Amino acid sequence: MTGATAGPQASLTRVQDSYMAMVRRKQMYGGIMMALFVALMISGFMLADSRNAGGFWSGIGNIFQFPSEVLAEAGEKIDLLPGLMLAFLPSLVETINIAAASTLLGALAAIVLSLLSTRGLALWPGLIPLFRRLMDMMRAIPEIVIALVLIFIMGAGPVPAMIAIAIHTAGALGKLFSEVNENASLKPVEGLQSVGARWSQRMVLGVIPQVAPNYLSYGLLRFEINIRASAILGFVGAGGIGYDLRNAFSWGQGRYDEVAAIFLLLFGTIVFFDQLSGHYRNKLVGRV
Repeated sequence: MTGATAGPQASLTRVQDSYMAMVRRKQMYGGIMMALFVALMISGFMLADSRNAGGFWSGIGNIFQFPSEVLAEAGEKIDLLPGLMLAFLPSLVETINIAAASTLLGALAAIVLSLLSTRGLALWPGLIPLFRRLMDMMRAIPEIVIALVLIFIMGAGPVPAMIAIAIHTAGALGKLFSEVNENASLKPVEGLQSVGARWSQRMVLGVIPQVAPNYLSYGLLRFEINIRASAILGFVGAGGIGYDLRNAFSWGQGRYDEVAAIFLLLFGTIVFFDQLSGHYRNKLVGRV
């Protein structure tokens, strides 16, 4: 009896010792990562201070000065804000149009790229790694970098912003769509292939109906992200409300009421589309 009892007890002790050793290793790795993070933060602050001739640390205390100036001036001219918001509404519509067009173009490209890079569905299985690396490259390059290159080539305007965001969207959505495609049933595809359907027909009739709700869900989420991206690209001359915001910033005090009006418009728009896309995403995913 003693030997029978000692066996399970020794096994339990070994399991406990192994678990505690694993916990200690995780704590050690966590401590090392935290130390590295702190060291990188400190070195980054020191580098920023050296590159700004010591102005970083002296200026960081004024971080709340600009918002306070904007709020103070907006409070003094609060009666002008509704009129300013109405004046900047066309620029906001342009920003939304850039986001919508780029999301649509990027999503269409993402569908094709995702189907070409999914095992069991690809038209050319040997080229799957090529299409996957292409999507990696498209989403790795920030939209602002692509936009700056296109603005240099094509000139300032909304078209470079639309193309830049569409390229990044195609890479990002292509990755998500390909993961969705992995879960699609191949039986409809095989059935269509047996009756002589072309690759495009097999994808449109056999795959797209299965994954369309997820495609739409991810597309709505990306549209919400692209509204922010199109506003940011306005700072580099890509048009939209971001361009008006940059001009208001450049004028400085005396035009901070315009800054406040643009911020209010952007905030309201992003909240509205966030709630709208969240509602429809929940409905679409609930139907899957």
